[in-house]
Amino acid sequence: MASTPAPARQQRSPDEVEDIILRKILLITLTPPSSPNPAVAYLELTAAELLSESRPLLALRDNAERILINRLSIPDPPANSPPPFAFLAAAFRRAADEARKISTIRDSGLQARLKASIAHTRGLILSYARIVAGNPTIFPSPPNAPHPAAELLIFLLAEATDSLDPTPAPGAPPPPGFLDELLGNVDYEAIEPVMGELYERLRQRVEKVSALGDFQRPLRVLRRLVGFPNCAKALVQHPKWIPKNQTMLIGEGRAMELSSLLGAFFHVSAIPDREFASHPDVGQQCFSSLRPADLMSSFSTIKSIMNCLQDGLRDVLLVLLKNLDTRDRVLEYLAEVINKNVGRSGMHVDPLKCASSGMFVNLSAVMLRLCEPFLDQMESKKDKIDVKYLFCNDRISFKDLTAINASSEQVSSWTEICSHAHAQDDPSDGVACSGKISSSERSSKKQNFSFICECFFMTARVLNMGLMKALADFKHLSQDLATYEDDLESNKALREQSVSSPQLEQDIEHLEKMVAALSQEKYCYEA
Repeated sequence: MASTPAPARQQRSPDEVEDIILRKILLITLTPPSSPNPAVAYLELTAAELLSESRPLLALRDNAERILINRLSIPDPPANSPPPFAFLAAAFRRAADEARKISTIRDSGLQARLKASIAHTRGLILSYARIVAGNPTIFPSPPNAPHPAAELLIFLLAEATDSLDPTPAPGAPPPPGFLDELLGNVDYEAIEPVMGELYERLRQRVEKVSALGDFQRPLRVLRRLVGFPNCAKALVQHPKWIPKNQTMLIGEGRAMELSSLLGAFFHVSAIPDREFASHPDVGQQCFSSLRPADLMSSFSTIKSIMNCLQDGLRDVLLVLLKNLDTRDRVLEYLAEVINKNVGRSGMHVDPLKCASSGMFVNLSAVMLRLCEPFLDQMESKKDKIDVKYLFCNDRISFKDLTAINASSEQVSSWTEICSHAHAQDDPSDGVACSGKISSSERSSKKQNFSFICECFFMTARVLNMGLMKALADFKHLSQDLATYEDDLESNKALREQSVSSPQLEQDIEHLEKMVAALSQEKYCYEA
């Protein structure tokens, strides 16, 4: 007796195959599940809408956005469910997995259809991830869910992790390609709300971090972000790029360091800031031991770390300066840092009104790095440096500097001569330099100086306020240390002469602490 042939396996239609893939990506079902899965959402209302429109209960490309919105809009999500942004990032990963799987499908027509459907769904996922990151309350979130910008920052920090970092990555890395597609090739209006909160959280990561802290990972993140043109634009348009609000306790110069987005990175230093201390304490960690080998090792470590910081900040500024949409805002930032900290040029600096020496030493090093390409031995770019910048630029005022070594009358006379000498070449040039026009006319007729010229004179000003001032501080610190050491030796000599008393012992203990603290601070400067 002949055997009965087995029934042929029923072939799925293209719609059914597409439905299976999109349901896997979005973790949904449009029919009551036979065995409920907490991770898979039954979209009962969506199913009812489709039936009312006489459409099949299938997840297809033309209704993918409706399904995604309804999936994100599920009310009162349980505490163990992922927040919207985390769900979308995971959906992006699942979409990439499904895109790889369909490469084995032999039917080229079906493969092309599924590829287009997955790409469309992936685009929707990215679009709504941006919306969620910029508007965290637009969809329901489980209780105590993190801010989407915090989740995005964790992705960025995890991706920027290096094996030499002092602490492990804060979380799992993002799906491959997620950050590039989320932040790149997107309109500024779409990305700006996302970046506002993200940059502020990145600033907070380093605002109280010393040279021994974890600043390198956030710095790599900043370098990566400015590589996206619209992210770079969002950085320089951020309210805290140049903070306008001033507290009653600190001056505008100190506010530029503590509140601006870049100021937090420039504040990272080995030089201690007595008013706004950073952690870990470099002096205590590196210079508690005075063994020569330990000192040399600490000096080498700190030098390497500071070079890394200053090179990274140079790279960030270079990217921003090469972008025509951000260059002027960078120069404006540098000018504001200089103008708000003119008090650092004086004999005595108010640490609550002016930025720290650590910030200005870093800024000095970064500005010198920016000058390196045109400070060659052949002086090939010397003609780009225009001395008229001292009196005709609209960013920084040099007129009150005693370093110019001229009286106000001499300065005015020189300016008049300069203006007449160049008036024939450009009449507006001479008028602008002479100072005989209103501020509104000056803005319309202002001179355009080359970047080389601006960078040269800004660097000279920063060196005066930064590196040279730090050297003066170091000299005063060394003198104070020598005074305390002499007092300590005198008090110990008195004790050895049997002239001991409780007050003397207290004085010796106090002087020993001061000598130790100032010695550590001195080594921090030397490093």
